[in-house]
Amino acid sequence: MSCSENSLLAAAMISSFQIDNPPKCMPQKSQGNTWLFCISWEQRKLSSIVDRVTRKNTDLESTLPLTISAQYGLVDQVTYFNNRVASQNISNYYLVKNGEFAYNKSSSDGYPFGAVKRLDLYEMGVLSTLYIVFALKDQNVNSDFLACYYDTDNWHKQVFERAAEGARNHGLLNISAEDFLDTDLMIPPDIHEQALIGKYLKKLDNLITLHQREQMMMVI
Repeated sequence: MSCSENSLLAAAMISSFQIDNPPKCMPQKSQGNTWLFCISWEQRKLSSIVDRVTRKNTDLESTLPLTISAQYGLVDQVTYFNNRVASQNISNYYLVKNGEFAYNKSSSDGYPFGAVKRLDLYEMGVLSTLYIVFALKDQNVNSDFLACYYDTDNWHKQVFERAAEGARNHGLLNISAEDFLDTDLMIPPDIHEQALIGKYLKKLDNLITLHQREQMMMVI
């Protein structure tokens, strides 16, 4: 499950699993995978909290080609596809470092506007320049909260409004890096609250996954 688990289920999990000190103002889930935000949250431009990353792998610091899995995030391309689809010369690829984010503009089942994921599994890797890579610059924004935010579909409308209507290039949404960074998002003004929400939702994910495994074992 993603970080955007329904808050009603979250409440049930708190009761069942004794989660202490939940956030004061949790995002509520409405339709689909959408958060209804607390009125105290602020609207921010993505460009005001992140910098675009365009560093190239010129010195071949990494030989690990990455791809985005909607379920697992940024993963080793060879392991995921059981094949290498990157070109042999990856010196012109983006060099992505741990904690940085990447946006894949290619749609897939359940992800009509692509996916944004953070590099968590490796220290660094390389991505095609078709991706939009960015890194947090605002020290008052929590990375875990941002990762959870992009597990929702709240940002989809912003991309839809900026992408050329009906236009796709080789299956990719026709949205520039500049337009993507111009999108708006809602953020709690208190970084401690952001961190608590991110930690809380991650813990819920782990507990829900454990609970589901236990249920499957009981069926077996």
